[in-house]
Amino acid sequence: PLAKEAIRVVQDGTIRFVPERFTKTYINWMENVHDWCISRQLWWGHQIPAWYCDECGHINVKREDPTECEKCGCKHLTREEDVLDTWFSSALWPFSTMGWPDKDAADLNYWYPTSVMVTGYDIIFFWVARMIFSGMEQMKKEPFKTVFIHGLVRDDKGRKMSKSLGNVVNPDDVVKAYGADTMRLYIMFIGDFEKTASWSDEAVKGSKRFLDRVWKLMDMAQPDENISEGNMAAIHKTIKKVGDDIEELKLNTAIAAMMALVNDFYAKGLTKGDLEQLLLLLSPFVPHIVEEMWEQLGFAAKYGKMAMQMPWPVYDAAKTVDATVEMAVQVNGKLRGTIVMPTDSEEAAVVAAAMENERVKKAVEGMNVVKTILVKNKLVNLIVKPAK
Repeated sequence: PLAKEAIRVVQDGTIRFVPERFTKTYINWMENVHDWCISRQLWWGHQIPAWYCDECGHINVKREDPTECEKCGCKHLTREEDVLDTWFSSALWPFSTMGWPDKDAADLNYWYPTSVMVTGYDIIFFWVARMIFSGMEQMKKEPFKTVFIHGLVRDDKGRKMSKSLGNVVNPDDVVKAYGADTMRLYIMFIGDFEKTASWSDEAVKGSKRFLDRVWKLMDMAQPDENISEGNMAAIHKTIKKVGDDIEELKLNTAIAAMMALVNDFYAKGLTKGDLEQLLLLLSPFVPHIVEEMWEQLGFAAKYGKMAMQMPWPVYDAAKTVDATVEMAVQVNGKLRGTIVMPTDSEEAAVVAAAMENERVKKAVEGMNVVKTILVKNKLVNLIVKPAK
């Protein structure tokens, strides 16, 4: 009976799995579930709240430790020595830590249900399924809206990390060497979250180098607090990309987009206004360095808020288009040069500009252009034949 509601909320989309293919894994398990023995003969775990009467044998089940048998009044009670399966206790986590069984508890009403549950595929049945059916049974509402299944992080030899192999990465060591933001950034940038990835100390250093480049932007930024014309399109495109990727939980590509924006800043220069937008985008990913830069640049004083308290940047679709584009010029399919043109230029204008390129001029010397092939905003190919 517990499985029925747990199946329904996934089938009707109340709870969704990302990637979607794990929905079938979950449903298959739940449709073939067996009774669950929740007692364990271990020395750790929540002890089962049952007391046996030494006189009449009655089992007393109570929230608080009883002082006498509820049936015969005997004062001699022996508590059940078995403990609950640790997954039973874990199944109650989304609500039992928030004031439950008081359903009017402030924390419970604020935090339940939560938005996203992030976990590995190997414990979908052990934990995720049990949280779902426990939540539906006790709270009559799903514990979370999205289950985000990530791959496993293996060691640099591709082995699963385990204490027995001694190949576990201690996050405290990474934080001590490179900082918490570097650790956070690397884990989110390590790859597609649904796929298994291998830990790389060198890649961790790469994340640190990126943050160092971000920090140096403070010295490079011009004092203008407006977004510069030169970076306008790139910034608005990045705001859209990062926002969309966060919604789809594609954090690695969101970070890649911000890295590309930083490259643009180094190539073109930037204003204080440009840097403000970057910091707002980076805030959920690397909050410590962002808040330090936010304060040093005067934004905390200006707005009276931390970066993490600011509204999320909004992009203007009209400004996501570059004013100009660099186009390749081919002659009979071979690259001969590049030209910079206004976006969406007409074919005649593109061909005329191409013919002014010195390398193109040499390539078509003594030739007749018999055909042109335009791929808008990308390339123009001049098909030529010897002049008669």
